[in-house]
Amino acid sequence: MTYLAMALFAVTLVFVIWQPKGLSIGWSALLGALLALVLRVVTLQDMWDVTRIVWDATFAFVAILIISTILDEVGFFEWAALQMARAAHGDGRKVFLFVTFLGAMVAAFFANDGAALILTPIVLEKMNLLRLDARRMLPFIMASGFIADTTSLPLVISNLVNIVSADYFHIGFLSYMAYMVVPNLFSLAASMLVLYLFFRRDIPETYRPEVLPDASRAIRHHGMFRLSWFILAALMAGYILTEAFRIPVSFVAAAIAVIFLVSGAKTGVIHPWRVIRGAPWAIVVFSIGMYVVVYGLRNAGLTDLLGRVIADTTHGGMYAATLATGFLAAFLSSVMNNMPTVMIDALAIHATQTVGTMQKALVYANVIGCDLGPKITPIGSLATLLWLHVLSKKGITISWGRYFRTGIVLTVPVLFATLTGLYVWLRIIT
Repeated sequence: MTYLAMALFAVTLVFVIWQPKGLSIGWSALLGALLALVLRVVTLQDMWDVTRIVWDATFAFVAILIISTILDEVGFFEWAALQMARAAHGDGRKVFLFVTFLGAMVAAFFANDGAALILTPIVLEKMNLLRLDARRMLPFIMASGFIADTTSLPLVISNLVNIVSADYFHIGFLSYMAYMVVPNLFSLAASMLVLYLFFRRDIPETYRPEVLPDASRAIRHHGMFRLSWFILAALMAGYILTEAFRIPVSFVAAAIAVIFLVSGAKTGVIHPWRVIRGAPWAIVVFSIGMYVVVYGLRNAGLTDLLGRVIADTTHGGMYAATLATGFLAAFLSSVMNNMPTVMIDALAIHATQTVGTMQKALVYANVIGCDLGPKITPIGSLATLLWLHVLSKKGITISWGRYFRTGIVLTVPVLFATLTGLYVWLRIIT
């Protein structure tokens, strides 16, 4: 049973990452789930249990990407990028930090995948307008991809991993934010520092901001652009109310997505059915299918084994447990993707039967490890795979070897700093 569950998981993961002949990740995960059911690795009840765990996270994620797509169509993100490029007044180092900060904001409010899909092409376009060569452009390309994951910590909706974990442990929007905003600031500061130190020799000292178009020209419809600010404010208010009224975050995100679609259709800026068809529906099937396969590992007893390993780390105190859990989650995410890792670790942490502050440390350390750890390898997260896909469509190829050599150097110190920030913040507020 154990070896069968492990083999099925490994084969499913290979197909998800490899995507032979363009095979959708959804189809690969669905096939894996069906095989798990046929081979009795999981039961129909397990499939229902998994669906109850991940449905909110999955549909919230789809709704957030629809909102991001609409904002991109309106010109929201391009306007923000041009504003920051002009605000740097020709200082190359300053604009590098501004682009990194913009990526962090997009990742926080519109999810890491939204940042990878939307911001990367905008950054590339602006770097081309500034006529930077490949060496001078690389720091901005790597920064936009790296920051998308490392700063996707502060809100439940910043990363699909966050939503899954919050739903599993019944953590509300405000409660989650209270614990993770400060660690995210540690991650943002550490990310900016390591990115700058690593790429400082390649960042251009100056550039010509006058060659960039005026930011207002990026806006496709000024009325829709102004309305976007009010709709986004309503979105945040809705998120805040989800905890008090126990409303799934997907309900709020979906409602705002519908409002955006209707408003955009009335102005003629948005074609709703095109946006809906372009939404990542494969993620819905992938989430349920992949987690069903992961549940097979739980049935085989592997999550209990992992739970004992995590429980052993708590004997060294909360700081040791925080670091160990975070780095364990990061390692597993880097070799088998963070989507299955967050579920495996969540089941394992539940099996430890820890309570109070120690359980919070383990839960949030797992989230941090699953958010940051994927940056070590190209296969660690869907956001990285999407980012590499976007770059390849633009004619830019980053080899897996080059990515790994860069990713591990950048990620390890940021992960350590962020986990330390979590420990310090837990000590202060608990």
